Formats: sequence, structure tokens, C-alpha cells
Amino acid sequence: MSIWIVSAILCAALVLLVTEKIRVDLTAIGIMVALMLTGLLTPKEAVAGFSSPAVITVGAMFLISQAMIRTGAVEFIGRRVIKMSRGNATLALLVVLVIVGIASAFINNTPVVVLFIPVVMGMCCEFGLSPSKFLIPVSYASILAGTCTLIGTSTNLIVSDLSAAAGYGPLGMFELSILGLPIAIVGLAVLLVASPRLMPDQINPTCEIENGEHRRYLAELTIPKDSDLIGKDPRHHFKQLLPGMEILELIRYSHIYYPGRDEVFIAADDRLLIKGSANDLVHILNSKGAELPLSENGLQFGTGEPETYVVELIIPPQSDLIGKKLMDTDLFKDPDLHLVAAKRSGLHYTEQTIPDIRLRIGDILLIWCAVGKLERLRGGADFIIVEDVHHEIVHKRKAKIAAGIFTGLVLAATTGLADIMVCALTGVFLMLLTRCIQLRDGYRALQADVLILIAGTIALGAAMQKTGASQLYADAFLGVFAGLSPRLLLAGFLLLTSVSTQVLSNNATAVLLLPIAISTAMGVGVDPKPFIIAVCFGASACFATPIGYQTNLLVYGPGGYRFSDYLKLGIPLNLVVLIMGTLFIPVFWPF
Repeated sequence: MSIWIVSAILCAALVLLVTEKIRVDLTAIGIMVALMLTGLLTPKEAVAGFSSPAVITVGAMFLISQAMIRTGAVEFIGRRVIKMSRGNATLALLVVLVIVGIASAFINNTPVVVLFIPVVMGMCCEFGLSPSKFLIPVSYASILAGTCTLIGTSTNLIVSDLSAAAGYGPLGMFELSILGLPIAIVGLAVLLVASPRLMPDQINPTCEIENGEHRRYLAELTIPKDSDLIGKDPRHHFKQLLPGMEILELIRYSHIYYPGRDEVFIAADDRLLIKGSANDLVHILNSKGAELPLSENGLQFGTGEPETYVVELIIPPQSDLIGKKLMDTDLFKDPDLHLVAAKRSGLHYTEQTIPDIRLRIGDILLIWCAVGKLERLRGGADFIIVEDVHHEIVHKRKAKIAAGIFTGLVLAATTGLADIMVCALTGVFLMLLTRCIQLRDGYRALQADVLILIAGTIALGAAMQKTGASQLYADAFLGVFAGLSPRLLLAGFLLLTSVSTQVLSNNATAVLLLPIAISTAMGVGVDPKPFIIAVCFGASACFATPIGYQTNLLVYGPGGYRFSDYLKLGIPLNLVVLIMGTLFIPVFWPF
């Protein structure tokens, strides 16, 4: 009976985690409550995840990663990308991927990607490149590199702790590098070759917001019912009429179409997001073919010295605005800025629907604001300002101290001088003591929802082991692959883990499947270590969807991607991990 109960809780948790009907941290709390109320776990067992070394270490690494960003230790390298690439698209992609990879191997990859989004956008604006050629590869490079070291991703830390708890020992700092590095190199080569050919060629809407003689403006136009533009193809019509004007997006109801990629014709009540000179905008408005939305009637084009900017704000994972309605935020109430539109995963919200939006990671807000207000926005951590490398205030005088503390952490953990949790907590203490990061910024960097999710799924994993559910699932898995060699069984488990992580978080996948992996190995009488390693690589191999990994979701909006764009590069990368894992895990970690 207890197996059926824990299975029902597992199914309910999976549905909630995939659909996100409620927040993932609330789902995790619900898991612990359900396990206690049903008597499957004692209260002490249900909350034991909060005292897990994995949770403490992951939390500490969040703070250390943020300190490395805040001191400019990583940003300094990022800024050199623009200079090193010299406008060559292939060289720019290579430099970006290598630097992102090196950084992500040692610090949490989410803040690395948060930092590089404005770096990439700024570089693409400067050299006339398409950011959509870069952003998915940046996310994938960070994921590939994260599997190279113990501290590269929280998944490795969790698996290491659970492996030690199960009696198979923790993972070494560079134990995964022997396979992780070759996989990362092959993966980066695939990205370098395939990305320019397979990724869309989208334009960055907010390029050229700087002052200048040929300054172009970003505006949103509506198509009235009597417009002579109705039925016209926006790709060709405006190219003939106004060659200097670009049609970036066509918005119909709440859906976004990209004229450069989608075959679409203008209809009444459509909105066009356009960029052009003051003369072009005045010309089209005077022609009566289009008009400004009521909310934008105050926009001025080319009249005197420009004092306003139209910019995009991206919501990063550490933003305090996540989960809040826009109408309840200071942005909505601020008289110095105007919310023109909001975008989310191919959907567009206008002034009628903006107030009711609950903000999520990766949402993009198009705002029109005074120059002075933009300067103040740069000082916060609630937004990434597109084209703005300095999206947070950095304390560069502390960069050497932060780099020294971090280097000491890595060396101490690598040489076995101290446990990784001890090293991480010591690193946090020294970062705070030397003021490389303020305590309030440290709390913001913790990503409490991730830590609660880990604790909740650890409780569910413990319940699966206690009730025998893990063994039951392992027997079922063995039944499917009955008679196959351990290597093919390992391949099947790698595939299962990789598929699971496309819809679940990588951490949840690792916690839930590790007990099954160990039971599966014991069921065929082989060493569980290769299966434990397979969970590390499989759970991080989240390339085929935007929803399984935070960094994938973060670049969705800025790159103007579709779901299918993730499949184009994601499936080849998943195959790289599957094939190389199957071939080489048994070589380096024998059965």
C-alpha cells in the first residue's frame, strides 16, 4: 500500500513540476507535507533535506558565484569579448563559447548567462550580428561546461552528496572532467559549426538607441480598419516604400510573428514593432496607414535633444519581481517610465493586459523612460538592461580578493584539504568578511526556490527507498532491458535521465532517479558507480527544450526563439552525451 501512496505523490509532483500550476517551491513543500501526513516519513525524515550538505553547498555556491559577478571578476573577461572578436561572427561565437564555458565550469552557470546576455546583445549591436545566433549556444555552452567539475552545477553537488550517503563515496573536484571535458569540446564544436546555419537570424529591436546623427527609433504602430496596408506583406512592402525602416515584429492579438521568418500579411488591428528614422516614422504616421497606440501618443521623434530611451528589461532568476503582478510593481507606478509592451515566449501583451501579468524568469518588458531613470535602473538586480553590460554595480577593487578566495576554495577542495561543503561555507564567510558581497545581496542570490525544491525531492527520494518503490521501478526498468549487457543498460538509463530532464528540473531528475540507478546496478550485480556518473551527465543534458533548465528559459525571449529552435541544436547535443557517455563511462568507471 505504501508503494502506491508514494507513487501517487510522485505522479502528482511530476505533473505540478512540469505544468507549474503552482510554484515549484510550493510543490516541494507540498511533497514534504504529504509524506508526513501519510506517515511515509517521520517529520524529522521529511525535513532532513534542509540539513543535507548538498543543499548547504549549493546555497553557498550561489553566494560565491554572485560575489564573482559583483566584483567584476567575470565581467572584466566578458567585456574583452567584444574587442577580441573584431566583428568576425565566427570568431565572436568561438570566443563567447570558450569564455562562457571556462566560467561555467567553476561558478554557477545561471549568473554567467545573466551576465553574458547583455554582453552578447551589445556586441551584436556594435557589429551588426544577430543575437539569436549566439544566445542558445551560450546557454548550451554553460550547461556542457558545468558537467566538467564538481562545483560547475548544483546537480553534481547533489549527486555527490547522495552517492556518499548511499555508501559509494563523494565525487572528486575534477573526477568528472576526464569525460566532461571531451564532451564539452565536442559539444562546443557542434555549436560552432551548426549554430550559424540552424539558428534564426533575428534582429535585436533595441539596437541603435544611442544618440547620433542617424539615430533610429523603436515604436509600436497599430493598423486601423481603413488602412491601405491591410493585405500587404510587411517584408516587401516597407522595403520598397521606406528602405531604411525595419519591421521587427507583427503582433496579432497576443501572438508574435517575425516577418523575416514567418509568412504573414498585415490585417486590421495588427500591431507592428518597427525601427526607423524620425523622418520614416513621421512619414508613415502622416500617410494614415498606421497610427500610434493611445498609450504612446506622447512619444516624440527627432524634436530637439532626445531625452528618452526605449529599452528592453529582462527578468533574471534573482529578481524580486518574479511572481508579482506588474500592476503591483514600482515599474507600473513610476511616472518617469512607460511600459510599452511585455513579451513572454512568443506572446505579446499590450497596455490592456500588462497590469495582470505575473512576471516570470525571462520575461521581457519594453519600456520608454527618461535617461536619468535608466541610470537608476542600472543600479538594481531586478532587471538585465539589454545592451547594458553593466547591469549591476560592480566593485572592481575587490576583484582580486574575490578571485583569490575562489582559487583557494577550488585548491582546498581539489587536494582534499577539506570537504567541499566546508570549503564553500568558508568561501562565503571570507567573501562577506572582505565585503566582496553585501549580506543583503547574498540573501538575494540564494535562489530559495531551488534549495526548497532540492530538499523536497530529497524527501521524496528517501520515501521511495524506504517503501521499496525505487526497487520496484528498477525491476520494471530491468524488465524492459532484460538480457542486455550492462553497457546497453547504462545507455538506456542515460536516455531515461536525459529525457526526464527535458521536462523536470535537472536537480529534481537527479534526486528522483539516483535511487533507481543504484537499485538497477545492484539488480544486475555490477558496481553502481557508472550509473551514478550517468545520472550526473544525463540530468545535465537538458538541451532539447527551453523549460528544463533556467538558462534555456532565460534566453528564450531575448533571442526571439521558437520551441523548435531548441530541438535543432539540442537533439545533436543530447546524442553527443548519450553516445560518448555509453562508450566511455564504463572505461573510466568500470562495472
